[in-house]
Amino acid sequence: MSIEEARRRVAERLVRRSERLGSLLRTVRDPSMGSPYARLLAGAGIEPAEADRLVADSGVEQTLDTLLRHGVYLTGDEFKGRTPVVRGSLSFTVDPARLLNPLAVVHGLSETSGSRGARTPVPIDLAFIEDHAVNTHLTLDAHGGRGWRHAHWGVPGGTAVTNPLELAKGGTPPDRWFTPVDPSLPGLHARYRWGSRAMWLGSRLAGVPMPGPTLAPLGDPEPIVRWMAEVLGRGEIPHLWTFASSAVLVCEAAAHLGVDIAGARFTAGGEPTTLARRAVVEGAGAVVIPRMGATETDILSYACVHPRAPDDMHFFHDRHALIQPGDGSGTPLPPTAMVLTSLLESAPILLLNVCMGDQATVSDRPCDCGLGRLGWTTHIAGVRSYEKLTAGGITLLDIDVIRVLEEVLPARFGGSPTDYQLVERLDEGGARPVVQLLVDPDLGSLDESHVRDVFLDAVGGGTGGERLMELQWRGGDVLRIVREAPRHTPSGKILHLHVETD
Repeated sequence: MSIEEARRRVAERLVRRSERLGSLLRTVRDPSMGSPYARLLAGAGIEPAEADRLVADSGVEQTLDTLLRHGVYLTGDEFKGRTPVVRGSLSFTVDPARLLNPLAVVHGLSETSGSRGARTPVPIDLAFIEDHAVNTHLTLDAHGGRGWRHAHWGVPGGTAVTNPLELAKGGTPPDRWFTPVDPSLPGLHARYRWGSRAMWLGSRLAGVPMPGPTLAPLGDPEPIVRWMAEVLGRGEIPHLWTFASSAVLVCEAAAHLGVDIAGARFTAGGEPTTLARRAVVEGAGAVVIPRMGATETDILSYACVHPRAPDDMHFFHDRHALIQPGDGSGTPLPPTAMVLTSLLESAPILLLNVCMGDQATVSDRPCDCGLGRLGWTTHIAGVRSYEKLTAGGITLLDIDVIRVLEEVLPARFGGSPTDYQLVERLDEGGARPVVQLLVDPDLGSLDESHVRDVFLDAVGGGTGGERLMELQWRGGDVLRIVREAPRHTPSGKILHLHVETD
């Protein structure tokens, strides 16, 4: 796919936004789907003819805002089926299977980054990956990245599959795939081992060879540093697609090894790209390029070439519509919550005013960078989760943390549910995420390494993504045991997850 073809596709998408919203509203009303959105629309008394009129008269965002204020939306917990949907006398629980796009083709399966009981399977449709590739290559082109040498650093599955395929679709398959977890480790499901082998073999049969895995633990990313130095030594630019904190780890390792990686590029997502994290990367002479996405949506936004904030990004409103509740919306969502609606026909999971738990500062302004000239004039910055703890590219949900803190640890080491707490903070340099498990000192002498192992075993049970999470946290030494009393909020609450912002 050429850059010219990618530009043509984006221009067509932008012209057809209202048409695609209308198509989405008709699709979700199909009785064979049993869609929760149909129940919400019916509960709000919005008939098909009225929905068509709204789209025609008001456009995409105004229509979605009207639907939101009539109760047509899903919070993150409702979307995942963790809590029931209640709108007046209407009450039901979402079956995630009813959110699947009936037009999507299932070429494979991925999973969201939740933990046990909350992970959601997401179909991998090659048409959807091709639609991602359109945005991926236009963003790289805007940042001067046509000739970069690409690599991916991430655990097996998920973006370690889709991201290389997107790059290959644009004619630049990655040189390397670095993984913090060996896919052949005992205890991991065989799909991780055989999936990577199948992709390696299939790509060669197709004539577009993909790299096999190279082990690079979070605690020792030296192989990535050496690869970057090698590429730079050839007069080329290395580009690593990874998490924001992982970019920091590579730059710190380069400094420790005395290896110059000035000029390297990092596309960083999964976590906020804060000013402190940017400072570490830029201190190594490298460039960090923030992005944002989710498993259900893939890429949602990518860095502005002329940023006004550490994570100033252009939102891809050709792929999704974005609204915010504002004050007085009548919803439990924060005023600055990001509420998303899918506008691609290939979307594997249909979104209609769904909030994934993130909020941001949103503004519309013209921009002279390549992304702005393509028509992406919506900027988002200050993206933060308001209901999740994310560190090292891993997401923990309240439901699992509560179970471990209130049941598993007290049963093993004594005390009450208020004697244990997770605290997320940044290290002294303000760049690397550190997760502390606070254990009240009144519990007496404890083997701290044993407490750590029990916690990681409890949240990492199984052979799938939870096990990957556990191995990644162990390898990166992310979790620290601290003998302190759990922190109180000003109102006297002891939260299960306490996030330090200072």
